[in-house]
Amino acid sequence: MPRSTGLFSLWVVAIALAATGFVVASKYVRPAPPKNIVMATGSVDGAYHAWGMRLADALAEDRIELTLRPTAGSNENLALLAAGEVDLALAQGGTRTDDPDLRSLASLFFEPVWIFHRTEVVPEGLADLTSLRTSIGPEGSGTRALLLELLALNGLEGRELGDLTTTAAADALLAGELDAAVFVASERAAILDRLMTSDELQLLDLDRAPAYHLQRRFIAAVILPEGAIDLARNVPPAAVDLAAVAANLVADDSLHPALVDLVLLKASRLDEDSLFAPRGTFPSPRHVSLPLDEGAEIFHEQGPSFLQRVLPFWAATLINRAIVLLLPLVALIIPMAKAFPPLYRWRVRSRIYRWYDDLQALERASREGADAAPLVARADAIESEVDQVATPLSYADELYDLKLHIDFVRRRIRSR
Repeated sequence: MPRSTGLFSLWVVAIALAATGFVVASKYVRPAPPKNIVMATGSVDGAYHAWGMRLADALAEDRIELTLRPTAGSNENLALLAAGEVDLALAQGGTRTDDPDLRSLASLFFEPVWIFHRTEVVPEGLADLTSLRTSIGPEGSGTRALLLELLALNGLEGRELGDLTTTAAADALLAGELDAAVFVASERAAILDRLMTSDELQLLDLDRAPAYHLQRRFIAAVILPEGAIDLARNVPPAAVDLAAVAANLVADDSLHPALVDLVLLKASRLDEDSLFAPRGTFPSPRHVSLPLDEGAEIFHEQGPSFLQRVLPFWAATLINRAIVLLLPLVALIIPMAKAFPPLYRWRVRSRIYRWYDDLQALERASREGADAAPLVARADAIESEVDQVATPLSYADELYDLKLHIDFVRRRIRSR
């Protein structure tokens, strides 16, 4: 009989269970987030590209390299994202896509719909634009798609309207070659300085902006206060109601959850006061055109985790991944810690108590008149085998009790 109490075998079982738990848990742990990601923005002189540059600087603090990909606009951005050529995209609110895997992470800032017209023409609303020389942006642009949707809400589908680019439309409007032009841009867009300060142009008051919000939730109703652009010249001369969409940050549903949190955390630190929203309004789960990403929704509701607030990104990510691995192990270790002592006791005592069946059999045989000599020889053999059993000191008393009982049975056999 080997000198073992089963302690080694118990440790082997425990280690095997822990290793199995580790392997199973590892299958549910996502790989570490990538260090390089790509975002589709827009023209290099546009607001989207400028915001992307600020985000790239912020992500560089956590050793994440963001590469910006200039494009023709929102539609191309979403197409690139759907094709898997970029990881993130900026898109104007209301831009549509048929890809079910694209998700909004947040809206970032308002982009009002600026409708400028010559002072010699006075349109009363969107309907009048269809009878004027009006440009609503080039084919495929987010501006054109949004205006066509607004016109459709007014029952004005199928109208022929101009398709000039932003700069070309502004030049034509100032030169008198257009009666009206529509632009969708933040108040920081350089083109607005030329248009707002021109005495030949006027900004259309869209007094039904709240109604558009009720029809399309991604549209917001905002107010440009009197004198907000230039107090000295009182531009605009009166408060103007505007409809606005919000720039949306969009991702594929395969974007690493840790990057979702990090990008939104950085975006919240990039938010600034504007004419239409105080600092802290964005990033927001409102005014998005696509379904909200599940991880982004949790971030908007609960904010960054404790680890993300107090640790660098790489450390928080490492600990989060370690927790996912360790939880199953802890779930195994706790019951094992409770079961191990009694199991160990049973294993040790089983080495001792297994001989009592033989001793009882010897006693029965002696009572039934069996020859004493072979019975005594068997008792001697049992004692010899017991001498080979090793036990911890804490169980030595039970081992010596067994030896006393062997001698007791042997003496009784001889006495009969």
